[in-house]
Formats: sequence, structure tokens, C-alpha cells
Amino acid sequence: MTNYYGSKETAATAIQMALSKTREEENALKIKYHELGIKTAAVDYGGEYITSIKKIVERAVVAAKREGVIKETHADEGAVAGATREALSQIMPKAIGLNVGGKIGIARQNGHISVAVFFGIGLLHLDEVSIGLGHRAVPLE
Repeated sequence: MTNYYGSKETAATAIQMALSKTREEENALKIKYHELGIKTAAVDYGGEYITSIKKIVERAVVAAKREGVIKETHADEGAVAGATREALSQIMPKAIGLNVGGKIGIARQNGHISVAVFFGIGLLHLDEVSIGLGHRAVPLE
């Protein structure tokens, strides 16, 4: 069953993927959204924010390709990379100079790709929590 969802619904799906706590929950969400015609992926990440930006973007693109959210095209890869950078820029004021750890959620429905990052930010147990969200329009599949 394929429904049409717009950018808002696709973004909400990416956020849900980023908020999933376990692999089991993540897989259940993938199945649920697949039945609605939304392709999803998620990947964990942790490290120092500034030095990790490149790795986070790379992990998002690789996860999206691995899970079939995008094809190996310049436009699709660029859309995921751009949306990921946008999401990361939103948490930058809190994250500069600190460690981040959490999950990246990716969702695609028709011409919409959204990437959400949900990270704990900080040192030891003194974490701040932040979420960033990026969206890109892509050619229809």
C-alpha cells in the first residue's frame, strides 16, 4: 500500500527513526513505514563533534544506500549529505568542542528526503540533548 506523504510526514518519520531505542524497535519501524511506502534507515554515531562531521555525513549516506533509501546517484547522495549537514548545523551551537552520541534517522517518500540527528551532547553524565532536522527535495524514483 503506497500513500503519498509530504515533507512534514517524511520529516516526522526520520525523527521517529532517530528516536528508536533498540534495533528491534528500529526494525519494527522500518517494516511499518515500508508498508506506508516510506523508505527508512538509521545508524548510531558517537564522537567529538567537530572532528566527526565528515564521518557522520558519510555514515548517513552509506546507511541510506545500504537500506535502499537512495540509489547510488549524485543527486540522491548529495541530498542525504546536504540534509545531514543541515541537521548538524542546527545542533552546532550546543555541540562545538564536546562529544556527541546518538542516532541518525533517514526517511524518503517520493520526492522528499529527511535526515534527523538525535544526540546527547556533553561530557561524562552532564549531557545536553538536541535534535537537528534537514530536508531535501529529490527527483521522483
